Amino acid sequence: MNDNALQADLLRLFERHDVELERDEEWLVTDGDFPAVRASWREGSEGAPGRLDVDVVISEERHIEESFAGNGSGDAGARDALKAFEHNVLYVLLAACWYVTDDRRIQLQSWDLGVRNWDVFVGPLTFSCDGLAAPEGLLPALHDALRNESLSGELHWVRLFHRRADDGSVLAEALLDNQPWPGGDRLLGQLIWPSTEKGYSARCFIALDIRDY
Repeated sequence: MNDNALQADLLRLFERHDVELERDEEWLVTDGDFPAVRASWREGSEGAPGRLDVDVVISEERHIEESFAGNGSGDAGARDALKAFEHNVLYVLLAACWYVTDDRRIQLQSWDLGVRNWDVFVGPLTFSCDGLAAPEGLLPALHDALRNESLSGELHWVRLFHRRADDGSVLAEALLDNQPWPGGDRLLGQLIWPSTEKGYSARCFIALDIRDY
């Protein structure tokens, strides 16, 4: 999929969720300013999935980076990845960055962290295969882990990723504001994840913003 077609699909995706963006070269901007979003697609080689990279710029110095695999070649692969973006991350971004909240798609919570009260937007924990349930205590463990962080009074975001290979080996990664987060890695390691014969992966995206009284 070429950049113009991908930009058009992304623009329509936001329009379907009542967010009107404007084209500014490779970016889609909000009333000529931030937040701004763009996407790029890299075709996979030799039958491997392609990769969709989505960047959301929320200020001059801060931006959110997320990537998604897409199965299929050409436009089909890019649109498969765009669907994964919509399911996993879009609704959290809409709530945290554009103040468009759909509580049917995300969980809304209020957490006290340090001296501040936060609105927390929790996306679905998405598994690569059906029939698996989230480990018990995921959100309380995340809450406790974030208590140990000195969060500045601005938007923050967390990505959690857990993969269990067919041989039972595990890869886990937690990012806080795009950066490796050791406290999140520890919380992922403490949870009891589903044990299956076949491998799987799971991911979750969460954003936190200061509560506006």
